[in-house]
Amino acid sequence: MPSVLVTGAGRGIGEAIALRLARAGWTVFAGVRDDPTGEGLRLEGGEITRVLLDITNDAHVAALADHLPGRLDAVVNNAGIGVLGPVEAVSIPDFRRQFEVNVFGQVAVTQAVLPRVRAAGGRIVFISSTGGRAPVPMEGAYCASKFALEAIADVLRVELRPWHVDVSVVQPGPTDTGPWREIQPLFREMEQGMATSHRELYAQHISGMLKLVGTLQSRTVPPDVVARVVEQALTARRPRARYAAGAQARAMVTMNAVLPTRLNDAIGARLLGLR
Repeated sequence: MPSVLVTGAGRGIGEAIALRLARAGWTVFAGVRDDPTGEGLRLEGGEITRVLLDITNDAHVAALADHLPGRLDAVVNNAGIGVLGPVEAVSIPDFRRQFEVNVFGQVAVTQAVLPRVRAAGGRIVFISSTGGRAPVPMEGAYCASKFALEAIADVLRVELRPWHVDVSVVQPGPTDTGPWREIQPLFREMEQGMATSHRELYAQHISGMLKLVGTLQSRTVPPDVVARVVEQALTARRPRARYAAGAQARAMVTMNAVLPTRLNDAIGARLLGLR
């Protein structure tokens, strides 16, 4: 059976990926941040081994050598977080935390397992976001981290070509996971954490974003939609460099690619009600 490491597998998209691949016959090593997470993985069966893995913890990453086989057919770099807020108001420590998880942690795991993936002539998949190609106001730190991740994937795809290791990026749009179910409270929490001057300056942005995410919440796709695309990236004879996960994700990425930048800017401002 082929083997795969899935990071951030304790919930949401990562859990859906782990379960789908296990049902498809993969031996899954499911990275979870702490012991209480990932219980569903154990209860629902399949060939799944839970591995303690906080991707920002050097000791956890080093310990992967003790848990993984000598040949690993794939790694799915899914673990990630989202820091919200206008660029002007996001603290530098929060910016660093965003990149520590979404970029440096992903690279650390990839470096740690790459000899095993190379030995198997395997595949690497990064879970990015539509925000990695179509930037979203009030999510500058998050989008910047995903843009960086996509650049790393593009470079790796060429660097690893001599060993026939394919690298793909999967770009989910709004997905029915915990963060999206709680997106409005998260924006309210972000607003309360801002300095008074920033709250006043960006009041219209915040109000517009709250309305927009309220609309998008009703259009989220199940996590298994993303998992199905990941399975395709791992099994296609000639995997694509990028996969948008779901119709809405494809529409968002396509619109950003084909429309002039200033028009995309104007549409984004209009969606937030900005003059």
